[in-house]
Amino acid sequence: MPRIIRVTLISLRDLLATVGPFVLVALVLLAGAYFILKPTPPKRVVLATGPEDSAYAEFGKRYAEDLKRYGITVVLKATRGSYDNLHLLRDPKQDVDLAFVQGGASETVRASEEAKTGMPLVSLGSLFYEPVWIFYRAEAARELPGGVLTGIEQLRGWRVNLGALGSGAPGLMRKLLAANGLDRGDIKYSYLELTPAVVALLDGKLDAIAFVSAPEVPIVQMLLQTPGVKLLEFPQGEAYARRYAFLSPVVLPRGVVDIARNVPAHDVPLIASTTSLVARAGTHPALLQLFVQAAARIHGGAGWIARAGQFPSAKASEFPLAPEAERFYRAGPPLLQRYLPFWLANLVDRMWVALFSIVAVLIPLSRVLPPLYEFRIRSRVFRWYRQLRNIEDRIGRADEAPADLLAELERLDGKAERVAVPLSYMDELYNLRGHIALVRARLRQTR
Repeated sequence: MPRIIRVTLISLRDLLATVGPFVLVALVLLAGAYFILKPTPPKRVVLATGPEDSAYAEFGKRYAEDLKRYGITVVLKATRGSYDNLHLLRDPKQDVDLAFVQGGASETVRASEEAKTGMPLVSLGSLFYEPVWIFYRAEAARELPGGVLTGIEQLRGWRVNLGALGSGAPGLMRKLLAANGLDRGDIKYSYLELTPAVVALLDGKLDAIAFVSAPEVPIVQMLLQTPGVKLLEFPQGEAYARRYAFLSPVVLPRGVVDIARNVPAHDVPLIASTTSLVARAGTHPALLQLFVQAAARIHGGAGWIARAGQFPSAKASEFPLAPEAERFYRAGPPLLQRYLPFWLANLVDRMWVALFSIVAVLIPLSRVLPPLYEFRIRSRVFRWYRQLRNIEDRIGRADEAPADLLAELERLDGKAERVAVPLSYMDELYNLRGHIALVRARLRQTR
């Protein structure tokens, strides 16, 4: 092997031997920070939605499709509605990470339950309006003034379906009944699922049905255009909103269902709760960031009631806003995600504090590397000085033949000649060989 190559390889070996422990310490610190911070989100997340064919179920499919681009599988868990979703989120034995929750649903779950289970919840913001729909048969209202149902108090004695158990509708309807001086004993109530309830209404087995749903649901559109079925209006919407913080007065615009047929024929005042996306507080921050970004894409457009850009929103939330959601509403998506792939931007975003801390620790350690490298190189030369000094000390002794010492010195010179050091340290090697020459001259003078 040519000498220049051998010298280069040896120098590289010394450099690796010197820097190696430093790099190892850095890697250990990085691995420890990665293990503690866990910047990479899980690839599977469970989202509790609602009944099949409900607005929650349809929105859940859109979230699953949106997050697929990031390699995350969103498992949709069908439930009966908001109450079921809240209980699933708060039950540590249930494999649920996020859920749609209707405004007002949390009031039925005692704070002591959350303290007992230790599953605090956070909100990613409100997503869309869910109006309170009370459809009734025109025939059932024929004895009312004008043949029109004008208030909830007129439901006394009617056969009314209050919504499916497990959904948010029954609890909300109980509040509205109480606000109008009614209790469940004043009506003949039932808790049918939405589709059977609609069938019973059209068959005349029910006088009215109440449910809470997004207006784009096909059943709502169908009932708004069904002859003989009317919708209860809420001209006192502002009063309901003042009494119940989770309700808002909204308007179903004239002609929004069918412009050509002018359905509805006038602006319809309604009251609506606001549905939020709720998560367990321990859900991975990167997942929360992805979900709130998906919410902006899915719910940011205009709807029958909401204007474009009105949702998602940090307002009207019954749960503390998650830090990731608050950050999104304040500044939009993280800066790095606008220019880098999500996995890389998320890694830097989650690890930058740890990276700066590690650098702060490694900078003082890095100062010992040059002296350590210099010591390794120079020790390759200096270790021969002990043998040279031993030879020099033995000169002039009666029991030491000068010829033997000279031969030993020549062997030492041969070994020194084969020592490989970087060019920047050749002066150390030449000094050694110069000192060997001095001892050699002294030996020859004693012969």
